[in-house]
Amino acid sequence: MIVQLTGTLVSVLPTRVVIDVGGVGYELGVSSTTAAALPPVGEAGVTILTRMIVREDAMELYGFATREERALFDQLRAIVGVGPKLALSALSTFTPAQLAQVVSTQDISRMAQVPGVGRKKASRLLVELSDVFSKNAELRGLVGLSEPSGQITLPADAPSVDSDATDALLSMGFTPQEAGLALEGHDDAGATTIEKAIAYALRRLGSGS
Repeated sequence: MIVQLTGTLVSVLPTRVVIDVGGVGYELGVSSTTAAALPPVGEAGVTILTRMIVREDAMELYGFATREERALFDQLRAIVGVGPKLALSALSTFTPAQLAQVVSTQDISRMAQVPGVGRKKASRLLVELSDVFSKNAELRGLVGLSEPSGQITLPADAPSVDSDATDALLSMGFTPQEAGLALEGHDDAGATTIEKAIAYALRRLGSGS
């Protein structure tokens, strides 16, 4: 597994870079965030963190300027329906710190700004990423955590759990009545954060409770 490359930058584009390592040119898919962080073409001794993906018909390399971005790429790809291109699209739209804020506030509108992500998929991505920043050692610093914890703490001015969870369910196609009934009792069940309330409601809707 290739986890990093050090060499001379041959080409830097918003979505791809080429780095020469000992006379061998490696093409890497990158986010625009990483592309903007790299030094000028021709610079030697440049290190790019990488992730190699082996497919039946190809081996692909992706490059990252920081460990946080690579860790988020891995977490995004672990979500069903999210491939490398969509993961890079998200990382081109938000820096790791910005994405941490979007997830911590469960901001569906901002997540839906990622090309190829509608409000329904944005809601699902937020739920899937809800505990990633608190549990991943390389990402905890983005939300001010030094040790693992259950959930991200929302800022004091964040929308109420009921309101934000209802908005998320409505964006998934459920009616206001379905959302209201599904969220009943979430506080008593310990679902006191937005992500937990959404998961609680989805379980009830799935079981027909």
